[in-house]
Amino acid sequence: MMNLKMLAPLAVVAALGFGSLAPHAQTAPQKIGFVNVGEVLKSHPKNGDVTALQAKANTELGALDTQIKAIQAKGAGATAAEKDQATQLVATITAKTKEYNDQLAKVVAPIETAVDAAVSSTAKAQGFAIIMDKGVAATSSLVIYADASTDLTATVIKNLKP
Repeated sequence: MMNLKMLAPLAVVAALGFGSLAPHAQTAPQKIGFVNVGEVLKSHPKNGDVTALQAKANTELGALDTQIKAIQAKGAGATAAEKDQATQLVATITAKTKEYNDQLAKVVAPIETAVDAAVSSTAKAQGFAIIMDKGVAATSSLVIYADASTDLTATVIKNLKP
């Protein structure tokens, strides 16, 4: 006579095996599309504001960085006054960087909202369940092949509202 302890594991394995033979509900395939988000962001009418602000920040912060590097290049030969000036310049560049980042966030937020809305409405209108960033998918090797008809970038740009 078989021991009950030996039958329990066998019963569990059999139940799992038979359960996998049961028919499962079939789901319809879902369409996956791609959008080059960087290209859409650049095509937004207010992207010029972002570019101008970035250029202004790069100019101002670059000048401060150049001054800091000049003092740092002197190493131990820098005077106490120059070291104090470098410390002040670092504090200034940190504050200015935060200031520019805050300004950029305010300018970029409505653009991102408009892009998200255009992607969402385009995807829904064309029956896509999932949209992936084409740039990320291409560089991550996550997607090896995608039919050109799944690229919604041009349509999203057309549907983009300022």
